[in-house]
Amino acid sequence: MPQLRKDPILGRWVIISTERAKRPKDFPHIESKPAQEDCPFCRGRETETPPEIFSIKDHNGNWRVRVVPSKTPFLNPNAELWKKGKGPYDLINAVGSHEIVIETPEHITNIADLGEDYVKDVLEAYCVRFKELGKDNRIKYVLAFKNYGWDAGGGRIGHARSQLIATPVNLKRVKEELEGAKSYYNRHERCIFCDIIRQELSEGSRIVLDEDGVVALVPFAPRFPFEVWVLPKEHSPDFYTVCERNIGGMARVFKKALLKIKVLLNDPPYNYVVHTAPFRRPYPGYWSTIEEDYHWHIEITPRLTRVAGFEWGSGFYICPTLPEETAKFLAETKV
Repeated sequence: MPQLRKDPILGRWVIISTERAKRPKDFPHIESKPAQEDCPFCRGRETETPPEIFSIKDHNGNWRVRVVPSKTPFLNPNAELWKKGKGPYDLINAVGSHEIVIETPEHITNIADLGEDYVKDVLEAYCVRFKELGKDNRIKYVLAFKNYGWDAGGGRIGHARSQLIATPVNLKRVKEELEGAKSYYNRHERCIFCDIIRQELSEGSRIVLDEDGVVALVPFAPRFPFEVWVLPKEHSPDFYTVCERNIGGMARVFKKALLKIKVLLNDPPYNYVVHTAPFRRPYPGYWSTIEEDYHWHIEITPRLTRVAGFEWGSGFYICPTLPEETAKFLAETKV
């Protein structure tokens, strides 16, 4: 029988459609569009991108990871911040930053195929840019994300890269998660994510990996088949603290989780998003418990199904796989 499961953080309901249950081989292989032949992100073509903002180099001075401004940015770091109203409508000038993180000098498409040291460098580049962008008092949030594969918005340049977008407002999805975490904390005086980690480790049926102080799990109420969350066991609201705490363990588990998804599901398109707390700029009425109630993590969502009218109209998601089964398939996948 189908099940309705409630996300304990957002209060969002998900339909687990067991009558439509699918195994990994039941999902069709999604072909990408033909790749663009000329790649501006490969070593030796640095002049084809805007000048780099930051890079990590090897002992010979060759770059391993580069961060450059987007050629087609959504937001402008040099714009003046203004806010105004127009009747019932609010407007803010498009202040912010849009950066591309080039994850390797080699023409490799999937970060899952990079060495663990490169994945560690990518996370370090995120940390550095988060801290630097946070120095701008106009910026409230930085979103780090990847679109891999055509159906996930990855485009036709087959080179491993991800994006950072810094905004002058907090994002709606971020606010919903923050409010859900705070509501739980107000009732229990505990972090909901820490409680989820403890429950999942105790129960075991949705655990994919548990290594080096990091856990990868399939959430209790997943929106998408084979959705995976990667969380540090040590509590922290801010992603960028991973550099000082456990960047090696996070890189190792994060890479393994991505590689398991690739091997099990025949290299599907996916997105991942780093969920972190916004920058704190104290003011009267400031949210004083965010250090205790929020817990940063990474959400990986393979694009195996399409969101259709029912989902858009209702706010429900329909997932055709039991999370306990998908976790078992992923945990048993050798990488």
